[in-house]
Amino acid sequence: MNPIDKQATEASAPGRVTLVGAGPGDPELLTLKAVRAIASATVLLVDDLVSDGVLAHASPRARIVRVGKRGGCRSTPQAFIEKLMILAAREGETVVRLKGGDPFIFGRGGEEVERLREAGVAASVVNGITAGLAAVSALGAPLTHREHAHGVVFVTGHAQREEEGGDAAIDWRQLAATARDARLTLVIYMGMRGAARIQRELLQGLPGDTPAAVIQHASLANQRHALTTLAELQRTIVREQLASPSVIVIGDVLRGIAAIAGDVREPVASAAQR
Repeated sequence: MNPIDKQATEASAPGRVTLVGAGPGDPELLTLKAVRAIASATVLLVDDLVSDGVLAHASPRARIVRVGKRGGCRSTPQAFIEKLMILAAREGETVVRLKGGDPFIFGRGGEEVERLREAGVAASVVNGITAGLAAVSALGAPLTHREHAHGVVFVTGHAQREEEGGDAAIDWRQLAATARDARLTLVIYMGMRGAARIQRELLQGLPGDTPAAVIQHASLANQRHALTTLAELQRTIVREQLASPSVIVIGDVLRGIAAIAGDVREPVASAAQR
């Protein structure tokens, strides 16, 4: 028995925690399993990007605790969130940690599951539709295509900070060369703040006319997006006043969309707006 399993056996909590992916925002994109988990929770720890429509599935008797985690804003410390989950589970609560997108795609789900298991708390995960997939689907484009893209890379533009024990550097030039040679779609989360630098580095390995898109509030009624090229990416973001939360998509899969670069002067409204 490994140390984590041994500790979990010796100090098991009466409650349990389920990490639930709330998807990109549209409550109709929730899975049935997610809806059941939300409805059964006695305590919900909810991220900022989870919409009120998702919370409508919660029991009226459930305690809802908002634990905001949004780039560029003051966030609830991760250690405090983990402590709340553990304490609630030890009190016998049915806890749902409700996250935007998918818990295991840039949602710190892996870290939280590790902490819970170390504390002897039963933990499970319900996947959600990640924002990168929902964003490009909202444009009517795929992430992979037999003729244009043989794979997809999900990457964060906001790497773990060095003071947190991580490597802050992402080799965007190498990533660009790999995407070019292997014909990959790049989906960049949390990249708006560093978009100018990311663009500059990617242009060392990808042509300037590579199609790009920025999608803000993917799947929601207030979705906005702009289609452009890699060479015009930062200029388009500034001109169209796009901001977080947004996903940046770069790759030839976008060539099938009619309006590219200079053909777009205003962000194209989502279907929900029309």
